[in-house]
Amino acid sequence: MNELDQLVSSAQADFDVAPTPAELENAKARYLGKSGRVTELLKALGALPFEAKKARGAEINQAKARIEAALQARREALAEAELQAQLRAEALDVTLPGRQRGIGGLHPVSRTIERIEAIFASMGFDVAEGPEIETDWMSFTALNNPENHPARSMQDTFYVDLKDEQGRWLNLRPHTSPMQVRYARAHAARCAGMDPMPEIRVIAPGRTYRVDSDATHSPMFHQCEGLWIGQNISFKDLKFVFSDFVRQFFETDDFDVRFRPSFFPFTEPSAEIDIAFRSGPLAGRWLEVAGSGQVHPNVVRNYGLDPEQHIGFAFGMGPDRLAMLRYGIDDLRLMFDGDLRFLQQFN
Repeated sequence: MNELDQLVSSAQADFDVAPTPAELENAKARYLGKSGRVTELLKALGALPFEAKKARGAEINQAKARIEAALQARREALAEAELQAQLRAEALDVTLPGRQRGIGGLHPVSRTIERIEAIFASMGFDVAEGPEIETDWMSFTALNNPENHPARSMQDTFYVDLKDEQGRWLNLRPHTSPMQVRYARAHAARCAGMDPMPEIRVIAPGRTYRVDSDATHSPMFHQCEGLWIGQNISFKDLKFVFSDFVRQFFETDDFDVRFRPSFFPFTEPSAEIDIAFRSGPLAGRWLEVAGSGQVHPNVVRNYGLDPEQHIGFAFGMGPDRLAMLRYGIDDLRLMFDGDLRFLQQFN
């Protein structure tokens, strides 16, 4: 092996052991740099005769080309090794299922409210919504519950340390009953001069707030108020409407309904509504689902109507309680803990 072959072998050996591109460039400089061994050989050609210079130059250039080829091969090998290491570090197992965004669904209470709205809409009832921060007058006084009346303690609520422009205290509404007054007053104004005035048929579902918290009560809960006012609407109509609602809501005729005498300031007479299923896990148990009664004459006056000409009934029920019965939930707080494992059962 001559001198140039040894030089090529030495260069290739140095290139092969260079572990990084930076060290490879250092090895290149030792052979092909300005002071490299190949460069020194090319500089020495000047001392040779013309014919010898020509032959020697060709040999050196061949050796230089072989060294450059070995350098390029090592560069490519290092680049490939780096690429493979990166691919291994960022490897994707395409056999695994892809990560997808979860599909949302309706909360069981939202489902229940939609069901209630659809059933009463089929009976000709409108759906009304209103503010959750109400005046003291709307929440209590207009509903025959004057200031300092002991019945107010039955619906102890959260007060806001503010008053409206008329100086009335504000509160988080303890029920959706204020919508009775708001809707009826707007209806009376809209239908002024009409004889007879069209009937008022409306439900008002929404969030309500009371100082109460246990397995069946929450400080924030939902209520659905119902109102039917006309010229000859009786307790008989209330019994028919609510019994038909229960039949459609639970999709069964296998139940009994009873109206148990009670007291509410805004109705007279008043009744709690209980249901009992004849079969299933709740068979034979009377379950309270709503309060109801004929609207008190004082409340009808606050609607802006004459109680001698307009009469009807009102009821209030809890969609939360109905959702618990429909879906077999035994603790109200489960529906508001935000646990997706629980909520996804209903979608």
